[in-house]
Amino acid sequence: MTFWEHLDELRKVIFRGLGLILLFMVVIFIGKDYVFNDVILAPIGDDFALYRWFNALFALIGLSPLDEFSLELINIDLAAQFFIHIKVSFYLAFVVAFPFIIYLIWGFISPALYSNEKGVIKSAFGFASILFYTGVAVGYFFVFPLTLRFLGTYQVSPDVPNQISLSSYIAMFIRLILVMGIVFEMPALAAILSRLGVIHKGLLRKYRKHAVVVLMVLAAVITPSGDAFTLFMVALPLYMLYEMSILMCKEKVEEAEE
Repeated sequence: MTFWEHLDELRKVIFRGLGLILLFMVVIFIGKDYVFNDVILAPIGDDFALYRWFNALFALIGLSPLDEFSLELINIDLAAQFFIHIKVSFYLAFVVAFPFIIYLIWGFISPALYSNEKGVIKSAFGFASILFYTGVAVGYFFVFPLTLRFLGTYQVSPDVPNQISLSSYIAMFIRLILVMGIVFEMPALAAILSRLGVIHKGLLRKYRKHAVVVLMVLAAVITPSGDAFTLFMVALPLYMLYEMSILMCKEKVEEAEE
């Protein structure tokens, strides 16, 4: 195929991906009540799954349950709720469409790969979808609610009550959920690079200390707020993913032969 024919195929992939996102976006937009009340705004109430799990665990070991928790969100911009509805629909549509987008990308690049590369990279692409949704789940059920509970109840003085805007809440929600989904792709990327001979276990082990510093900086960049708690909540999964990436990599050929 010529360069322009490849470009035409890429254009088809992009339009198909956007079409899928638009389709899911319409469905999510219509289901506003369920999406916002039962999913997005669920962490602001005491009956959220994580809080119930903690209370059940504390009851088993004889500790007091968590303090009662609830947040009241406010809106101060006339058009904010409508545009937030559209923005949330788009990002959630991307999350739902992610495996289909991965499949479209695979269909575009697979003809350019050798037969010995196809099996490895195809498995990695399939693994990428699982990792993405795992990251989204970790972000939704653990990182975001713990961050919300800490920042939403933190006060420098009882005389200064917290008034959380809807736009602030949604911005943190979207960023943390998507960031966790994306960074969870690290092991899949490591597996692909390892099979292609770019990296190996020994290399990642050698630079583990350097990686910790880089991951802390990365966590500081991607966290929506500058507090140490959120930084820790993001940096810990990043380090665990780095260790998982080491397990996913192959040994260097020379090392394996020795």
